Amino acid sequence: MDLIIVESPTKAKTITKFLKRGYKVTSSFGHIRDLPKSRLGVDVDHNFEPKYIVPLKAKKTVRMLKEMAKKTDNVILAPDEDREGEAIAWHLAEVLKLKKNKIKRIVFHEITKDAILNALKNPRDIDMNMVNAQQARRILDRLVGYELSPFLWRKVVKGLSAGRVQSVAVRLIVEKEKEIQAFKEEEYWNIEANFIQEKEKNKENSFIAKLSHIDDKKLDKLEIKNKQEADKILNALKNTKYFIAKIKNREIKKTPPPPFITSSLQQSANNIFGFSSKKTMVIAQQLYEGIKLGEKKTTGLITYMRTDSVNLSTKFLNETKEFIEKKYGNKYSLLKFRYYKTKQKTAQEAHEAIRPTDVIHIPEEIKQYLTNDQYKLYNLIWKKAVATQMAEEIMSATTVNIKTSDKKYQFIANGNIIIFDGFLKIYPDKIKENFLPNLKENDLLDALAVNTLQHFTQPPARYSDASLVKILEKHGIGRPSTYAPTISTILTRGYVEREGKFLKPKEIAFIVIDLLIKHFFNIVDYKFTAQMENDLDKIARHKTDWHLIIKNFYKPFKKNLMQKENEINKKNLGMEQETNEKCDKCGAPMIIKMGRFGKFLACSNFPECKNTKQINEKGEIEKPELTNEKCDKCGAPMIIKMGRFGKFLACSNYPDCKNIKPIVKSTGVKCPECGKGEIVEKKTRKGKIFFACNQYPNCKFALWSKPTGEKCPKCGSLLVYGKNNTIVCSNKECK
Repeated sequence: MDLIIVESPTKAKTITKFLKRGYKVTSSFGHIRDLPKSRLGVDVDHNFEPKYIVPLKAKKTVRMLKEMAKKTDNVILAPDEDREGEAIAWHLAEVLKLKKNKIKRIVFHEITKDAILNALKNPRDIDMNMVNAQQARRILDRLVGYELSPFLWRKVVKGLSAGRVQSVAVRLIVEKEKEIQAFKEEEYWNIEANFIQEKEKNKENSFIAKLSHIDDKKLDKLEIKNKQEADKILNALKNTKYFIAKIKNREIKKTPPPPFITSSLQQSANNIFGFSSKKTMVIAQQLYEGIKLGEKKTTGLITYMRTDSVNLSTKFLNETKEFIEKKYGNKYSLLKFRYYKTKQKTAQEAHEAIRPTDVIHIPEEIKQYLTNDQYKLYNLIWKKAVATQMAEEIMSATTVNIKTSDKKYQFIANGNIIIFDGFLKIYPDKIKENFLPNLKENDLLDALAVNTLQHFTQPPARYSDASLVKILEKHGIGRPSTYAPTISTILTRGYVEREGKFLKPKEIAFIVIDLLIKHFFNIVDYKFTAQMENDLDKIARHKTDWHLIIKNFYKPFKKNLMQKENEINKKNLGMEQETNEKCDKCGAPMIIKMGRFGKFLACSNFPECKNTKQINEKGEIEKPELTNEKCDKCGAPMIIKMGRFGKFLACSNYPDCKNIKPIVKSTGVKCPECGKGEIVEKKTRKGKIFFACNQYPNCKFALWSKPTGEKCPKCGSLLVYGKNNTIVCSNKECK
């Protein structure tokens, strides 16, 4: 009998159902060996050799695996085919002390019967280049984290952390916030006209055109700066005649976008469903490891979800072509397969894109076996992959140039009509059809109305999970497996908080990033961090030695760290500021300090006196804000206090009474699901704001955006506030 070891119990369960007698499938429950948490665990004086330990939680698993390995002929190591999976396989071989002739390493990109059986027929050795690349990443991150983080504790605030990729992500978010703070609103105006053909009597055949040129000069977006300038043009257009100067028709063919890779899946799931990167990857993992489809065996529904390749297997291409022709007809199919090229130089071309394992698992037909979130993500993946092999969308685009009789002013109207929907049949895009009436050059037009429209420039938007992943990928920072953990880390560490779907930096983030830029620039330098990722890729391809990469980084890093230890203190960083305030407990001067969650007033006689007071942004002491609410435990008035997750109600009789309550912010909107409760503002454990019924857990209705109180005229769902002061339907399937 052969023992197959995978890293996940769900994965083990799915694979077991594909294999007959002769195999025992079990799980290592992830990593069974790692660097110790309590110390550095890297011997910097002896070629940076790591000192791995078996964590306490893994000891029972290791004992079990050792016993099982003794009773089997071969041990087949089957973690995922990426660097982390390769490292898990190597650690298993080392800890279980397996003989080389007893080890087989197999890999597969999907958990299906054919893929597993094919992998068993084609075992290989453990790829030590990939293992070394993973070791190098782990050691680099450990050196930065365990040496720079304590420095930040001493010089800034205890509990902070720094990291090779996480600090760069925080820098991006901080710099975006600085752009927003520096933004100055500018006013601008547009002029639109509602035209109709001179002889046309039916006003429903009118169309809108926008002023584009004056004296043949194209207008910039901010050209018309105020109402006076707009009104001047409006007066000049009074009693003016118009004619069609030119009509341009063209046919546009649009190719479907490539299949999903990790980053594009996270971006789409965030933009369409509001999923965080972490949530997307958790759901994708479930789809990959297997779902029980009724009476059928547990089935892996998608291929491996950590990938940067846009390749699709020939088997999938053939099956998809057959499916499209049968389901939609030959006109939607291709004569030749469509292939895509990756834009990333470091992409693993041997891997596949994220796709359904079998095209016949149509989302609607298996919806009953999936959770709502699983269905949403699987439906998105399935449609994107199938669409890649469908015909192009063909659109007729019309541009109409309209001029005044003196030819001084020119308007432009655009129309587009879908001639053939092609891949839009299953994967629609945001383009909307805009119909124009049957127009001809030199036709005379009447203006039913000419309107001036006031606008203001908008500040740049904060990063969402989607846009942060996009910019990290653009800079070459991080890899498919690191995007979601990076975002999760900067939220957990308190550098960033969620405001709606956007990532907002806290005050401590500005301080830490300014310090790192000034004193440890390499740690937050985009080019340096991207080059380090390239070096790790070179290790994986056996083009450089991992010890050398770490040595070249660590020596100058350590030298600089020791130098800054003597140069920097809390006072010259502005972390402690003197005040005229006296401690009301011991009489010592009070000083302003910085904590992980903002500034506060503390006694300079600490630790003998631990008196602290809350202060506002101006440095003024915040006096307890009394409320009309009484404590339901002792009857004393409740006061408003500030905590880690914002303001809350606390008993004024503290410390004798420690009763606290959340402050409920009602939207005044009745819950559409239960009809009894109201929609109130709430926060997740990580501080992300959402809106939910106050009758929870009896009613579990929830939204990520604030409801307006109005209902959608098309589907009846609640309308919510969207970005840039827009109002949108809360039902994602409603357009």
